[in-house]
Amino acid sequence: MGIGKIARDQHVPALAGSADFTLAATASRNARVEGVEGFADLATLLEARPDIPCVSLCTPPVPRFDDARRALLAGRHVMLEKPPGATLAEVHDLEALAAARGLTLFATWHSRHAAAVGAARDWLAGRTIRRLSIAWKEDVRRWHPGQDWVFEPGGLGVFDPGINALSVLTAIFPRPLHLAAAELTFPANRQTPIAATLAFRDPGGAEVGAVFDWRQEGPQTWDIRIETDGSTALLSDGGARLSVDGTEVAAGPDREYPGLYARFAELLAAGGSEVDLSPMVHVADAFTLGRRHVTDAFDW
Repeated sequence: MGIGKIARDQHVPALAGSADFTLAATASRNARVEGVEGFADLATLLEARPDIPCVSLCTPPVPRFDDARRALLAGRHVMLEKPPGATLAEVHDLEALAAARGLTLFATWHSRHAAAVGAARDWLAGRTIRRLSIAWKEDVRRWHPGQDWVFEPGGLGVFDPGINALSVLTAIFPRPLHLAAAELTFPANRQTPIAATLAFRDPGGAEVGAVFDWRQEGPQTWDIRIETDGSTALLSDGGARLSVDGTEVAAGPDREYPGLYARFAELLAAGGSEVDLSPMVHVADAFTLGRRHVTDAFDW
């Protein structure tokens, strides 16, 4: 559901290479995938194709809830692109509905499936962390060209990519963190931030912070630097590479979205759901605690 940039760049190719799924139909107001049956909306698809048991929702977060609920009420298993919704409450509602109907709901975090994230989690286990710093800086014009919804309420602004970093942080850090402070920078003509600085409180005493920026041109930066009592690690390229004291110890190709569909298949086989909202909690807390700053207007 939703044939936009992320669907064409990631979901459709991942499904084409999947041993578990076949793309049987699409729902989109103004786009189709060649060779695949297409419908104008999800309601029509669900009525016309009762044989399709699973729906992957790739639409922006604000309109997604109604379609997710519609699919669950129609008895279909549901996979949600990140972030899983516009609000925490609506995702809790979907989780309860899926459980009541015995259906699988999968709230995905694609960056957790980057090649070196598991290695970073294992490397950190049992170590004393002194400092962890995130730098997630990219060019919104490259990744969301002309997509005004990212700057509308519910679109998250710079937290659209920043939540990817937070999904990795919550996957590799050995204990829960709490947001302590946030500085949010809004373009004068937009409703969501284009940059953010976060500071976390760690019960173990580590200094943990993040800087997100959507104005970086040229090379893009998706790095997490971790200083421990004995070594320093760099998880770079969005989690694709892990180096310890300057030596690369884990790396691999981009298989994030194939990894998501493989995990969805595992959940379906086990009859379970996976709805971890910890990255989204940090974003909600940032909007609650954030000090607002205004910068130059942003236009495409």
